Amino acid sequence: MTIFPKPGILQSPLQFISPSLYNLLPMTQEPETVELSIQEFSSRGYGVAYIERPTAKPVEVEVAHTLPGDRILIEMRRKMRPPKKGRLLEVLTASQDRVETRCSHARVCGGCCWQQMDYAAQLRIKEKRVSDSFKSAVSPIIPCDSPFEYRNKMEFSFSENRAGAKYLGLMIAQAEPYVFNVDKCHLCKPWFSEVLNEVRSWWEQSGIQAYNPPHDTGTLRYLTLREAVRTGQKMAVLNISGRAEFAPPKAQIEAFVQAVQKTGPISVFLRIHQANKGRPTQFFEMHLAGPDHIVEELHLERGTLKFKISPISFFQPNTLQAEKLYNAALSLIASYQNPVIYDLYCGTGTLGMAAASQASQVIGIELSPEAVLDAEVNAARNNISNISFRQGDVGQVLTQLQGESNFRRPDIAIVDPPRAGLDPLALHHLKILKPKAILYISCNPLTQAANIENLLASGYRLKALQPVDQFPHTYHIENIALLER
Repeated sequence: MTIFPKPGILQSPLQFISPSLYNLLPMTQEPETVELSIQEFSSRGYGVAYIERPTAKPVEVEVAHTLPGDRILIEMRRKMRPPKKGRLLEVLTASQDRVETRCSHARVCGGCCWQQMDYAAQLRIKEKRVSDSFKSAVSPIIPCDSPFEYRNKMEFSFSENRAGAKYLGLMIAQAEPYVFNVDKCHLCKPWFSEVLNEVRSWWEQSGIQAYNPPHDTGTLRYLTLREAVRTGQKMAVLNISGRAEFAPPKAQIEAFVQAVQKTGPISVFLRIHQANKGRPTQFFEMHLAGPDHIVEELHLERGTLKFKISPISFFQPNTLQAEKLYNAALSLIASYQNPVIYDLYCGTGTLGMAAASQASQVIGIELSPEAVLDAEVNAARNNISNISFRQGDVGQVLTQLQGESNFRRPDIAIVDPPRAGLDPLALHHLKILKPKAILYISCNPLTQAANIENLLASGYRLKALQPVDQFPHTYHIENIALLER
């Protein structure tokens, strides 16, 4: 049985983990207890301390759920490969930014690495991260009105240990892929936790096994819960293995649906994950109950947009903060009249659709075929006729567009690439196309800054930097940059 102690800054995270699960955590030798002071944050948002050695370079130790200024007692597991990792046993002297956590899981969960930090301090550090990345002043960070219950999507993992104990929840910090039982998550609305606990109760009596990735055995992979914040519509998706011998019995699928819908009307789906060696991974969805999709809305300064969300649709995980992000981004290009806009890495086209009201034409480019299909459906739903979408690699599609007879050079390029930043071919084409403005949105200020430095050498100047806090209690930060020729 997993034990959940009451929150308190001096509690050990080891109390959250059942003995059988703790015994599975990686170790190579007996633990060493060390007293250290946290100096800074790692790139993952964990505290970093240094062990001084008289004849060698100091040893860097990463400790989850700690803050610069904390004096702590840790248990350090010896391992050959860096970084060294310590498990927090006790906070001896607390950082001035440390606060009591709301969540009983905050000392073990890998989802909230900063919940023990005052929210104003979180904002200050994130703003500084952007400023340091660009070595430039930035506009004040846009905060989240409510730093709790903001997520509209959560994915919970099924897992079993060698003793057969079942866990349905989130990953343990610094011990992925080990899972602990989540009783209540404060990043999402209460109904998420209610459904989670009902599904766990169903699973415990079902006789169905969790999926085991190394052996490709078992059935249950993930439970995905989604909410359309503006409309209140809800969705649950059970992700399972695609191997026929592990298909769940029909009676248990029906029992799963009943468990989910105990809390109220919810759209329910089964998602089959078929992964065969040497073949592309395939997914198949089965609609089990409720409406076959949910509808979310974005209430923007230029009007309201409605979006159909299916089990595989991408949508910004923080609806209300996405509205702030889009309003802030579009305000930076409001002075351009009837521009041709290219929306690169457009996903489901939300930002391009929001910009369409001021544009003569919008062209969205996205690699994912499913995202493009969603974008086309949602453009039609919102009666937006001056937007079109191209499916494919951004750099390659830009090459194709320039060879077409009706090619129109963009006045504005909106880019929202993955964390790795712009791929070289896309960056090359931006230099050739020379749009008057580039609106660059990123969740990784480091790669964003590197890309922008490259563009500055091609005749652009940096006009604005606007950080936005999309994900309170995590180290993630969204940043908007505007470049003009």
